[in-house]
Amino acid sequence: MKFLIIGLGNIGKEYQNTRHNVGFDVADAFALKFKTTFQSARYGDISTFKIKGRHVTVLKPSTYMNLSGNAVRYWMRKEDISIENILVITDDIALPLGTIRLRMKGSDAGHNGLKHIIETLGTDNFPRLRLGIGNDYPKGFQVDYVLSRWSQEEYEIIAPRFDICVNAIENFVLMGIQHTMNNFNNK
Repeated sequence: MKFLIIGLGNIGKEYQNTRHNVGFDVADAFALKFKTTFQSARYGDISTFKIKGRHVTVLKPSTYMNLSGNAVRYWMRKEDISIENILVITDDIALPLGTIRLRMKGSDAGHNGLKHIIETLGTDNFPRLRLGIGNDYPKGFQVDYVLSRWSQEEYEIIAPRFDICVNAIENFVLMGIQHTMNNFNNK
């Protein structure tokens, strides 16, 4: 069985450690757990390894958030991975800081990365892991908020959640989305 784990984010030092890049952060933590590194490849950085006989490709798209679907479609086709075996990891301003929510499918909820993936694949029927980044910003400042870095207090809350997300991803690969939702939603 093959799996594609996609951590959404934006490339470049100016985006490192920002709220919008939690997908990259979780992908990095997942690869670190399995003692593997990322290599530059077409449409992004990838890491490949096996978990109990299951082939896992972790992707951090280099397409920037708004064109993430191009990278997802390419790697799904290249690795011949079915849509139910992908997992998109993304930030979510609608969820309180640190809240983890897994879904089997759903709308883009205003997230441009998810929107482009849905448009490119022609379906919203794919698993996703959303990590809440909160919404503590004045009206009209959403873009500034998601592209800004964590405060020390926020980082102390969010950083331990990366490990829980890593465990959820491993559970997804081994047990499937339904089991993972039952075990990790609302943790």
